[in-house]
Amino acid sequence: MSNLENRVADHYHIGGLEKSIMDGLAAAGADLKALRPEDLAPVDEFHTAGRLTTLRALELTPIERGMHILDAGCGIGGTARCLAVARDCQVTGLDLSQSFIEVARRLTEMMGLSRTCDFVHGSATDMPFEAASFDAGVSFHAAMNIEDRSRFYGEFARVLRPGAPLCIFDVMKGPAPGMTYPVPWAETEATSFLKSSEETRNLLGEAGFDVVTEDNLREFSIDYFRNLFAKAAKSDGPPPLGLHLLTGANAAEKFNNYAEALEAQQIEPVILVAKLR
Repeated sequence: MSNLENRVADHYHIGGLEKSIMDGLAAAGADLKALRPEDLAPVDEFHTAGRLTTLRALELTPIERGMHILDAGCGIGGTARCLAVARDCQVTGLDLSQSFIEVARRLTEMMGLSRTCDFVHGSATDMPFEAASFDAGVSFHAAMNIEDRSRFYGEFARVLRPGAPLCIFDVMKGPAPGMTYPVPWAETEATSFLKSSEETRNLLGEAGFDVVTEDNLREFSIDYFRNLFAKAAKSDGPPPLGLHLLTGANAAEKFNNYAEALEAQQIEPVILVAKLR
């Protein structure tokens, strides 16, 4: 991996993550011997609004039963496991973070999904897969850390079969300039590489994809964070299970900065669904 990729992986490394998740599950009353995807939903889908937007994105994407799906930037495997259960698919997850991959494998094993979900440590700009290996692809909140976006989408074009759908869900650059760091995906702008939806569409087109659907979730996300913060203000502290387990000691600052950037139109979470020519 490159120096940049190592810095990104370091950003996502959280010591003792598996134990924190297990403790959170126990405190939330989950049955650790019969874990379900919904038990882990508060923590294992590391993107804006979590399970809500996972299901929204999947509704927009023509993924069929039995497909082999690539999830690039899979984190600890929440989207992959959701795909496996909701769409009865085989899913391969790829991520820069070795610790995320290890936790993804453990949680998947605990849910009895190891036959349908596997996880690989590696780079999304140099994918360790043969050409035309997958029937579809997804990538949720990964591209913000990828500087060479052309190569990223080019790698997707290489490993997907012709006609395959690709669902991208990322935080994209909004119409207003600037934003304040840290945010959930980066401590500083040194590892943050946002593109606008127009720039992303053009890059996908250059890689061989035709964008067929766009869903801008800025207004939805503003409401989501307002409700989340209002609920948090009434509680005594964070819930036992949540994205704060993945974002470190300054989690509150990161999410506040994210919400403020949404309000200021500096960023906008966008789902793009494309088809490989």
